[in-house]
Amino acid sequence: MAVRNISLNTFFPRFLTSFTIFPSVSTSASSPSTLPSHRFIRHLHKVAQPVHVPPPTPFVPDLKTFLSLIGRNMVRFAPKFASWDELFTLSSAQMKDRGIEPPRSRRYLLRWRQRFRRGEYGVGGDFDHVVDGVAHLRVIEVARDTTQEKNDNTSSSHDGNDGSQKSDNIPPLTVTGSVMLSPGMKWAVVNLPPGETEPKEIPRPLKRYKDVRLVRGGVLRAPYLKVLKGTNGTAGTIQVQEGMWEDRRGHKIDGGERRQVEVRAKRKSEERKKAM
Repeated sequence: MAVRNISLNTFFPRFLTSFTIFPSVSTSASSPSTLPSHRFIRHLHKVAQPVHVPPPTPFVPDLKTFLSLIGRNMVRFAPKFASWDELFTLSSAQMKDRGIEPPRSRRYLLRWRQRFRRGEYGVGGDFDHVVDGVAHLRVIEVARDTTQEKNDNTSSSHDGNDGSQKSDNIPPLTVTGSVMLSPGMKWAVVNLPPGETEPKEIPRPLKRYKDVRLVRGGVLRAPYLKVLKGTNGTAGTIQVQEGMWEDRRGHKIDGGERRQVEVRAKRKSEERKKAM
């Protein structure tokens, strides 16, 4: 059987044209549209996502307060930044050019900067009413949300493994009150402006402040809390202080882990010599 010889010359130009990876580069410098696209990938990568600058909060109104709160003497770098926006937009290389040294200080600042963007504050960062760096907290009585608490008790009375009820009989929700608490009420912590003892409107749901809790009924507990006299622990203030949000670093004892045995042996030897 005769085999037909088909010329492939007509297919090669079309084949090469349809599978060209990069366009032809012109030697003329006046036509930038003919440059290969991979030359612009790095530029597009840099400008793809704009830098998010979080707004200041009542507890952190300016950059100096922010640097003071995160500690490690970072407040000494406050003159290096011209504005709040610049604090959250400068890169590590730009901070280095401005003299923010050593590198671990830059890493620490960048880490806290990212946490602040995500809303991960320290104590006081989520307060709503702050005047001159001082926030007032008070314990008040609010109506108990019986419907929500009954639902919570009902859901907790079932075993998560097989769906059967637990053998323990959970008592119904009590609304009888106590010596210090009115019936149908519960304790809650509110952040009030100075001079006010009761909120104008109780928000629902109640806001929970970071690291602020109640113990023994209605007694306030929080880091850096200064209890007001005559309130029996039901009211206090938290003021901005240096290093409130600082991530504490460990301290070497007797020269660190590797040299502890050597340092302590020399110390005991010197003590024995002095005792002789």
